[in-house]
Amino acid sequence: MNRRFLVLSAAAAVGALALSACGSGGGSGSSADGTTTIKFVAADYGSNGQNPSQAYWQGVISAFEQQNPKIKVDLQVINWNDIDTQVKTMVQNGNEPDLLQTGGYADYAKDGLLYPAQDVLSGSTATDFLPTMALAGQQNGTQYGIPFVSSARMFLINNTLFKQAGLDPTKPPTTWDEVTADATALKKAGVEVPLGIPLGHEEAQAESFIWMMENHGGYQDSSGQYTINSPANIATFTQLKSWADAGLTEQSPASVNRTDLQKDFASGKVGMLDGFPGQLADVKNMDVTWAAMPSKDGVTKSTLGVADWMMAFKKGGHQEQIKAFLDFAYRKENTVKFEKEYDLMPVTQSALTEFQSDPDEKPLQPFLQILPTATFYPLSDPTWPAVSAQIKTQIGSALGDPKKTLDTLQQAAQQAGQ
Repeated sequence: MNRRFLVLSAAAAVGALALSACGSGGGSGSSADGTTTIKFVAADYGSNGQNPSQAYWQGVISAFEQQNPKIKVDLQVINWNDIDTQVKTMVQNGNEPDLLQTGGYADYAKDGLLYPAQDVLSGSTATDFLPTMALAGQQNGTQYGIPFVSSARMFLINNTLFKQAGLDPTKPPTTWDEVTADATALKKAGVEVPLGIPLGHEEAQAESFIWMMENHGGYQDSSGQYTINSPANIATFTQLKSWADAGLTEQSPASVNRTDLQKDFASGKVGMLDGFPGQLADVKNMDVTWAAMPSKDGVTKSTLGVADWMMAFKKGGHQEQIKAFLDFAYRKENTVKFEKEYDLMPVTQSALTEFQSDPDEKPLQPFLQILPTATFYPLSDPTWPAVSAQIKTQIGSALGDPKKTLDTLQQAAQQAGQ
C-alpha cells in the first residue's frame, strides 16, 4: 500500500526509458489547434504493485483538462527504485519532462535546469507552504524544490510481543542500553526479529541517518561539510554491528529493505523498528506503541523528517501551462486526498489545518507534532543525490567494518564536492 518514505530519493539499475503517452496527449509541444501538452513524470507511492499512484494522478489530470481544454498532460508513473536513474537518463538524452515529482531537486537546480518556484506558482499557492518546507526547497537563497508530501519517523513497538517477553510496552526503551535489554528479552521469548534495522538499498540512507542522529552524529556538520566517518557515526555503527552480531536483528540487515521488514512487523514477526505514518493502516488492528526514537544517552531527541518534491524544468518553455497545472494540483482537496491515501503528512498550511481538525486523523497527530522539530537530509546540497545513492548501496557493509566503510563513503562524498 505504501512506499519507502519518503524519502526522499531512489536510485537503482541504469536504464533508458522514453516517456510514453500514459495520460492525455502524445508528447510535449503545441498542436495545430493551439493545444499544449506537458510531460509529467511522477513517483509511484504504491507498494508491491498495490494502490499505485497512477489512478490518483489520472483523476487529477482528467479534472484539470476539463477545466483547461488547451492543456494536455502526458503522465508517466515510475516506481521509487527506478525513477531517479530513469529521469537522469532522460535528462542526459535531452528528454527531460516539464514536471517531475520525486525525492530530490538539488542536482537539477545546480545545473540551471529548473524554474524558480516563484515562476511556476501563483502567490496563493506559494504562500500556503509551511515555512520549514519551503526553506528546505531553497538552494543558494532561491526556492527550486516545491514540497509535495512530508513525513517523520517514530519508534514502533509491538505491544503483544513485549508482553510475551515480560516487558512493559508503556515504558518503551529510551536509551541504547535499554534497546539491548529489551531486544534480548524478545529474543529469549522466541521473537523472530527483536529489532528491525533495514539497511538494504531501498532506504539505507534513512535508517543510517536515524541512528546517527541519536548519537549526536549525521551526514554533515553545521557548515555543510560531510562528516560521514565522524567518531560519533563510527560508534553508532559499532552499536548496530553489536546488535546484529548478537542475533537481535534480522539476518543480514544489509540485504533487507524497509518495505519487506514493515510487512514482517505487520505479520507479528518484529518487536521494534523505526516506523513512519505509512504503516498506520497496516497496524491499525494491532496493539502497538509509537514512541520517540531511543538515543544512546537517552537525552538526544531527534527524528528524521522527510519531504518529496515537485520541480519544473525550463527546457520545454511551458511556464504558464506548468503554473496552471501546479495551482490545480495543489488545491487543498487534491493534496489532502493524496496524503490520506498514502498516510503521508501535509506540506501546506491549509492541508495541515484540515488534518488537525479531522477526528479520523487522530492516529497521525503524534507525527504532526514531531514534524516541526525534525532534521532533514542535506537536500539543498547538489552532491547529496550522488552521495545518497552510494550510501544506499554501501553503508550496509559497515556492519562488518564500521570505520573502513564510513571512511570510504566519506572520501567519496568529499570527491563529489570537488
